[in-house]
Amino acid sequence: MRKNIIILILATTGLISCKQGSKSTPNTVDIETLDSTKNVKSQKPSAKHNENNFYTKYEYTESNGARLIIQNSFPKSGINYTDPNGKKYIYAVFWTRITNKTNNPIELTIDFPLDSFEIPSSSGNYMKLLLPSDTLTIDKEPLNDYGLTIKSFLDNHRHKSSLLKRTINAKGSSAFYVVTLSNRGVGGTLRTGFSLKGQNLFYRVNDKEILCGKIDLTKLMLRK
Repeated sequence: MRKNIIILILATTGLISCKQGSKSTPNTVDIETLDSTKNVKSQKPSAKHNENNFYTKYEYTESNGARLIIQNSFPKSGINYTDPNGKKYIYAVFWTRITNKTNNPIELTIDFPLDSFEIPSSSGNYMKLLLPSDTLTIDKEPLNDYGLTIKSFLDNHRHKSSLLKRTINAKGSSAFYVVTLSNRGVGGTLRTGFSLKGQNLFYRVNDKEILCGKIDLTKLMLRK
């Protein structure tokens, strides 16, 4: 079952996307422009978080220079989890930071599918995505599981739907967790992250990409 992620950005100018470090010139927002967004590793040091923990960084820039930035972390976890009934799982903890460089708040709603899905490159490996309500703060970043109380969370939420609603104020940022829970390991590297293509939002787990929401671009057009 698929549900949507909806991010309503009440901006006064149109967003366009650009690859970090590219020499692209800003254009009027359209689907073709947003489709050109690229997945790149962040290069500039962060004033708030350890930049080494970011796997990918996406920047969406307005014509006036204001930006929306999505950064996705590397995994950190204790790997093994056994539920109260004795069933064994493999888990990993990730986090994403969304930075709002516009002059308007962002209303963020994330709603992952309730059902597990199979990883194409790992036949028989079924994974579920979970969204803790906790906020990732700087002091938690060096800790195991990025400071998330993982056993308590999984004991109580492993069979529940994954819904997160959050307002990110103008010129502010917010970081939230994503937990992957599967019946066995992927047999290699596990990488995940949110990205934007055209008006659609996706969450990628290795070679599995999940369409999980849209941004209503009609509300992002320039108002004269």
